[in-house]
Amino acid sequence: MPDQTDPLAQQAPLMPDEIERYRRHILLPEIGGSGQQKLKNARVLVIGAGGLGAPVLEYLAAAGIGTIGIVDDDRVSLSNLQRQVIHDTGTIGELKTKSAREKIARLNPNVRVVDFEQRFGADWMTSGHLGRFDLLVDGSDNFDTRYAAADAAERAKIPLVTGAVGRFDGSVTVLKPYETNADGILNPSYRDLFPEKPPEGLIPACAETGVIGALTGVVGTLMAMEAIKVITGIGEPLVGRLMLYDALAARFDIIKYKRKAPKAAAE
Repeated sequence: MPDQTDPLAQQAPLMPDEIERYRRHILLPEIGGSGQQKLKNARVLVIGAGGLGAPVLEYLAAAGIGTIGIVDDDRVSLSNLQRQVIHDTGTIGELKTKSAREKIARLNPNVRVVDFEQRFGADWMTSGHLGRFDLLVDGSDNFDTRYAAADAAERAKIPLVTGAVGRFDGSVTVLKPYETNADGILNPSYRDLFPEKPPEGLIPACAETGVIGALTGVVGTLMAMEAIKVITGIGEPLVGRLMLYDALAARFDIIKYKRKAPKAAAE
């Protein structure tokens, strides 16, 4: 439950204009008024306001998330606009956090946005900022940030939705390694899925190889859907499952992964 003393906490009931705005959600028995209230009370931190972060931010804002935090230290460039649809030509040169905040305000003025104009790194483990949020969504584009996000979320015991894209392929998974599954076994962590970071330069960035813009929309929207499922408690989030999307083949695949057994101590 949100801390009542935290200024980020959102506990106000749905207002009449919000009930009308979210009517299509409320009509769904799985969501209803109680689910929409959970969305309004939720505090979600999104890493990156770029290719993946753009659709995540837009759909979470449209869904009525009460408080959205954005972590990004980059500025909008012309080459971003092919995929980072939360920005536009008029915001070139602006901080991405500012551009995204202004777009969200136009989309849904009921959403509170908190900016962090910095990179998400190991310092977030001790900053205290992460503990003010209920869910972390990682839309970063590098392995250092992905591992830092996974470690920070596990330590803070909050769910993590993480995704990645490259050229024509993408992936999404949900991490809750601090909880047990139906068999009483701890859920897998990010390091169970990817034990070690790949060597520097092995996997080139999209700036070097390219990426199809619409792919980030597909994967980012899936990430937003997983976040909504986690917050409202509906459906089956992608915990212990990695969803793979091949855009050229128009195919989705699921890979299951488990918690690795601890190594035996040396005698």
